[in-house]
Parts: sequence; structure tokens; C-alpha cells
Amino acid sequence: MKKVLVTGAAGFIGMHTVMKLLSEGFEVVGLDNINDYYDVRLKYARLEELGIDKNNILYNWLTDGHDGFKFLQLDLEDAGNLNNLFAKQNFSFVINLAAQAGVRYSITNPRNYISSNIIGFYNILEACRNYPVEHLVFASSSSVYGLNKSVPFKESDHTAHPVSLYAATKKSNEVIGHAYSQLYNISMTGLRFFTVYGPWGRPDMAPFKFTKAILEGKEIDVYNHGEMQRDFTYIDDIVEGVYKIMLSPSLVDSDYDHIHPSPASSSAPYRILNIGNSSPVHLIKFIKAIEQATGHKAKINMMDMQPGDVQTTYADTSKISNEINYKSKTNIQVGISKFVNWYSNFI
Repeated sequence: MKKVLVTGAAGFIGMHTVMKLLSEGFEVVGLDNINDYYDVRLKYARLEELGIDKNNILYNWLTDGHDGFKFLQLDLEDAGNLNNLFAKQNFSFVINLAAQAGVRYSITNPRNYISSNIIGFYNILEACRNYPVEHLVFASSSSVYGLNKSVPFKESDHTAHPVSLYAATKKSNEVIGHAYSQLYNISMTGLRFFTVYGPWGRPDMAPFKFTKAILEGKEIDVYNHGEMQRDFTYIDDIVEGVYKIMLSPSLVDSDYDHIHPSPASSSAPYRILNIGNSSPVHLIKFIKAIEQATGHKAKINMMDMQPGDVQTTYADTSKISNEINYKSKTNIQVGISKFVNWYSNFI
């Protein structure tokens, strides 16, 4: 039976990815440092859904969960123990979802992003080089499109102008990853996620923050006076795409043009793919969906654009659709209804 390493397993996308892999019969080792960027009780609750008792977790010690799942609390910056893990476990696939998240937090806490998103990712690459895997899938972000105003965003667009350190670290992952793929023939795919939401989502994201405030009768801060659009993508659609991509390793592009190279192509077994809903939603419509699901009216505090934000995200998903027949299926009303139902029960 093939074994998969999922980093960031106590995170939002990580937990759902682990559940999908287990349902498909894979052995899974989940790794997370359980940092306190947001309330760790939510992280432990996610792990509990996977059969992990927080009282049994020891640093760098595998803990047994449900259905062949094992969890390891470990920081990606701990290169020695990370390499020991790879040496012992013989992974077929690695899905790297661990990262310091958040655009605004990167402005006030830049060092965390360098250590986690760059040094941590480098250690994953080194481990995959020393202990080869069939396919490394890693999380990038729509944030890399930065100042690009041409929508929908295409993988062939240039991404040299990020507007936050978070975006810059994700761009660096793509560039460093390509170098390792070229040098060491590592099959690798970077996925540019577009505003993922759903049950077990992060407290710093709009669905969680807005739902909480609306239910408590508090004001919600709406930036750029509501003139924002996001390509909200439901978690089940994202996880289905991640799973199918994992099983479809990257190959060398035989049509790669060395004279006029495209950012969407490579002479290495490497690719970048957008994964999103390809249907941006105006922020006010998004808030109305929460109002409808909660039965409460929002109190809105209009504000100026925040540093590091972009006005619109919009994924061109034609490339991933062609490769794995991917299509997001969940509309915003259905997705928000499911999220609000989870939130009401969990909180």
C-alpha cells in the first residue's frame, strides 16, 4: 500500500486532504507543528476528527489515529528529524500544505514567513531529493499574481510583482521548486489555491470572521468599501483536485520553447496549476449568502483597501481541467450554508 505524507495536517485543507486519502485506502502520515497563529483548540479538534488524542502527542513521535493514519508533531525547520522520517517511512507521495498563512500577518511578523515558508519548504525539497518520491505536490497561492490586473489569472501570466511578503514566499517556493525539479528530476506540482472555504476553516478567513460577527450582532469590516471579488472555492472541490493531481505526476513538457519560454511550461517534470472556482463572487453577495444562511442581518463597517490586498482574484482553470477533468461544483450559497451549519454546531 502506498504511503502519503501530508504536511500541515492539523490545518484546514490538510485535515480534509487526510480524510480523502484515508477514504481512498492510502496510508497517511500527517505532520504539523501546531503553532499558535490561531486558536490551537481548533487544530486539536481537527486532529480529533482523525482519531488523534492531543494528550498522546509528543514532539517527533508518531501517534496512531483512525484507519492507518499516524500523526507527527514536527516543525519543517527541523531538518534532521524530517530526514529521519523520510528515511523510515518510504513515502510514495508528499503533499506539502504546511506554511505560515495570512497576508496581513506577514506585514507584522515577516520572520515567521521566511523560516516556515522558505526554510521549511527547502527542507522538504532536500528530503525528497535524498529519499525520492513519485510526486511532490505543494501549496502555492493566488496571491502570487500580485499587481496583475488581467483576469482571469492564467498560469502563463508573469508573477514578478507580489504585494505581500506572504505572496513573495509562495513565489519563491515555485522558483526554488523548479530548480530542484530541473536538477534532481523530481516530479513536482505547485497548486495556486484560490480562497478556500468550508467546514473547519481558519478563524482569520472571511467566512469564519463574518459569520461570527453576524451571529454576535457585531460590525464586520469590509475593505475597499466592498469593491472586492474573490474566487471562493469550496473545500470538497479543492481536495478532489489535490487528490487527482497527486495521482497524475508532472512530466517534462516536450513542447517547451527555450527561445520564448512560457511561465506555464517547463523542460523539467514540473508544473504550476490554478485550482479555484473560476467564478469570482462580489464581497457584498458573499455577505448576503451568510445573512441568508444565518437568518441575521450584517452590520457593515466600510473601510479602505488594506496593504497587501488585491481587489480581485479570478482563476483560469482550463489547464487543470484539461489535465485531470477538474471542475469546481459547489456554488457559494450551498457552500456557505454548509459552513454556517458546521460553525453553529462546532462553536
